[in-house]
Amino acid sequence: MAAAPVELELGDVQGLVARGYGSLKAASFLLLGLEDAAAARRWLGTDLDSITSGDERPESRAVNLAFTSAGLARLGLSPEVLQQFSNEFVNGMTTEHRRRILGDLGDDAPEHWDWGGPSTAAVGAVLLLYARDPAELEHLLEEQSRLLVAAGVEVQRKLDTSDLDGFEPFGFRDGIAQPCGEGLSKTGPGGQTVRAGEFVLGYVNEHGHYTDQTLLKAPDAVGKNGTYLVFRQLEQDVRGFWRFLEEIAADPAERTRLAAKMVGRWPGGAPLALSPDRDDPELAEQNDFGYFHEDRDGARCPIGAHVRRTNPRDSLDPQPGSDKSLAINRRHRLLRRGREYGRALTSEQALTEPLTAHEEERGLHFICLNANIARQFEFVQGTWLNNPKFAGLYDDSDPLVGQSDPYGGTFTVQAKGVRTRIGGVPRFVSVKGGAYFFLPGLRALRSLAS
Repeated sequence: MAAAPVELELGDVQGLVARGYGSLKAASFLLLGLEDAAAARRWLGTDLDSITSGDERPESRAVNLAFTSAGLARLGLSPEVLQQFSNEFVNGMTTEHRRRILGDLGDDAPEHWDWGGPSTAAVGAVLLLYARDPAELEHLLEEQSRLLVAAGVEVQRKLDTSDLDGFEPFGFRDGIAQPCGEGLSKTGPGGQTVRAGEFVLGYVNEHGHYTDQTLLKAPDAVGKNGTYLVFRQLEQDVRGFWRFLEEIAADPAERTRLAAKMVGRWPGGAPLALSPDRDDPELAEQNDFGYFHEDRDGARCPIGAHVRRTNPRDSLDPQPGSDKSLAINRRHRLLRRGREYGRALTSEQALTEPLTAHEEERGLHFICLNANIARQFEFVQGTWLNNPKFAGLYDDSDPLVGQSDPYGGTFTVQAKGVRTRIGGVPRFVSVKGGAYFFLPGLRALRSLAS
């Protein structure tokens, strides 16, 4: 029997849950300290009217706010209530266990991060600012900065973003395969629509339960209509990516084909599972397809390709190609809300422009929303992306973001004939910072302020 439709309390949900503000091209993210509890509550009280709700469709600006567990504690949330949040959120992203799951080892260890690590100041909150253009963003930053200064709240770091016109720094169209969330603005086929409780607390999830149910019974229902926000600053080695491919394929067309094999889509967005031989503009936004019936052996889209790992669709056991496989996949979906940063660098520029002494950083401020960090974000990262034996592979971590040392640095290109195995694949993405946040509902924000 089909589940009854659910209506989210969009007026209480923060707007970032309902939409990614695609029309608001400019954005900045402010990391806040919240060392002074009284100052933090004073500031929150003055800024409540700025927060954008899910039932708004902002045309010029939007503001959202999320807190770390340390930030909630400084605001005065009792230890008893705080311990009802998930262990992942309470303990943070940098524990020894989480480092292994997320692959934050060696040069990517939290000790080397610019923010969010044990060697940097503890982050209390992130203020997410969006605007229609840079001028409007500058006005919004000035307004928010005045409120912060007046209350005595420190801005630890400002993370700027870039509008790359829908492409990520490696040069591929991004944000195509977003899940359709029940009760949210984006709709889709019933089999692909994910239950509201996968993304917002207080609603039934794909298991038929309420995530963090005890938190919903806490004083003032602080968890109701909230969600967990994962933030990771990922620097992308665009030059390294294209120069590695050039060593394997000198021909530009073959180089692009190999890059598409690693990603799973062509630069324009067409999925290899539907268009294995060329980039097809008519398929650029295509998201309604599977892998088991179209390409079960990976001859079109390699089994270890990035998009096939992050969203395996209908290829999961125990019954690949069935509704049961799709149901399992829905339990691990993420609402992605990230923004790029740094100047765009084409593949030609990456290969021909000389490396400067002060190379500009570029990458992705990865942001995702999920109601269960362990079952959603950490599962995808640890079991699908960083797992060298994903889906029967032997030594293949994700070719873009996965671990490659001491194992996982192989990329296998399946074929109808003889497969190709590429060894020595380096890690093209490094972690510069990160934290787990909680994005409360608006009623909970007012309670925290008081």
